[in-house]
Amino acid sequence: MPSPRRSIKPEAVIDTGWASAAEIADAVKAGRVSVSQVVEDALARITARDPVLNAFTDVLAERARKRAAALDAGRKKGPLAGVPFAVKNLFDVQGLPTRAGSKINRELPGAPHDSPLIERLEAAGAVLIGALNMGEYAYDFTGENVHDGNAHNPHDTARMTGGSSSGSAGAVAGGLVPLSLGSDTNGSIRVPSSFCGLFGLKPTYGRLSRARSYPFVSSFDHLGPLARSSRDLALAYDAMQGPDAEDPVCAGRAIEPTLPALAKGTKGLRIAVAGGYFQKGLFPEACAALDRVAAALHANADIEIPEAERARAAAYVITASEGASLHLARLRTRANDYDPAVRDRLIAGAMIPAAFVNRAQKFRRWYRGEVLKLFDQVDAILAPATPCTAPAIGQKTLVLDGVELPLRPNIGIYTQPISFIGLPVVAVPVPLDPLPIGVQIIAAPWREDIALRIAYALEQAQVCVAPRPPRSA
Repeated sequence: MPSPRRSIKPEAVIDTGWASAAEIADAVKAGRVSVSQVVEDALARITARDPVLNAFTDVLAERARKRAAALDAGRKKGPLAGVPFAVKNLFDVQGLPTRAGSKINRELPGAPHDSPLIERLEAAGAVLIGALNMGEYAYDFTGENVHDGNAHNPHDTARMTGGSSSGSAGAVAGGLVPLSLGSDTNGSIRVPSSFCGLFGLKPTYGRLSRARSYPFVSSFDHLGPLARSSRDLALAYDAMQGPDAEDPVCAGRAIEPTLPALAKGTKGLRIAVAGGYFQKGLFPEACAALDRVAAALHANADIEIPEAERARAAAYVITASEGASLHLARLRTRANDYDPAVRDRLIAGAMIPAAFVNRAQKFRRWYRGEVLKLFDQVDAILAPATPCTAPAIGQKTLVLDGVELPLRPNIGIYTQPISFIGLPVVAVPVPLDPLPIGVQIIAAPWREDIALRIAYALEQAQVCVAPRPPRSA
């Protein structure tokens, strides 16, 4: 049998570093590049660039090469044929301890199996190439990690990637891989997507299986993809859909492909801008990004999301309390092995009175009902993803509405009221100078297709694109 390299068509050249996942898959299926070459290119980029970006904690070179050779030898090519991807290190990866950004978890034995989302992406032809840096136990918005080192923003390496899916954003924005998986409890896909200039999808709560991943706040946790194009989000999302009895909250819904409807455009869609709370405290760049997206979509009306400020407060109470309950035993015996900033918030969460948590949960049910009523009037709502562009690594405070506040908890002020009730959101990048910033496209439950259609239309209009970092090779 001739080697895959000899069968490659000589006239075709593809820059696998900056090609989209869709472009790589098309080139592999057309015989213009081998999967082995795609993988070797990715491994070389990681070797060259990751010492600065610090996106990866584990590189699975041997596994990736074996997988690439098997794909090259086979005839069947899936929709993600040959696409390298990496996952936040809270996903189970066979043979690796599921460290979740912590010191303690790296002492665990290697996971016996991959997570279902890894299995589904590989069934579609993708190639897992490594595990990624993250904020400890996903309790982070910055991308700073005292155990594995800080992730660095490819657009300015002195700045934060955002968290907690820090490596997931840095690896894609830095051109190491075209696709990654992260988690989003209070904004941990959308915040790094905003800071690093990427498209990110937080699906409806229960849409994608969370089995074999390390939890943070089970009643808020979502898993989803980050990419440099909306089409890549749709490709990955469609490949990962489907029921999974292993995750008790995973919906029993049939697969509902979004890719076929991606190019339908926005005609007939009712799109409004979140007013009130979502327009307070914005830095000028966040205002400019939101205005640019709204103008492109002719979204001239504001809509009020009721009690969003209280929703954020309730989300904090539930996050702190539920997150702490998972860690009580380790906090008693190994408190000094935590990042102090994470440890102290978990200890505080353990002391929240049950009555406060009960009130927050009651409010959550009411709030969800009120927000869902808004989708009788609109199909999608636009909101800022972050109040500002990426802050400097080590920055401790920011000024919102003239008040100096702690940075870490206030990066997610516009994402928390949305994940709190499990709505699907696509974060889209607006390439401002010198740094990008994101806008949220919020849809009704199970309508990821609408948010992705809008993102695709904005991308086609060149309003929302993932910019390449300066001096990128």
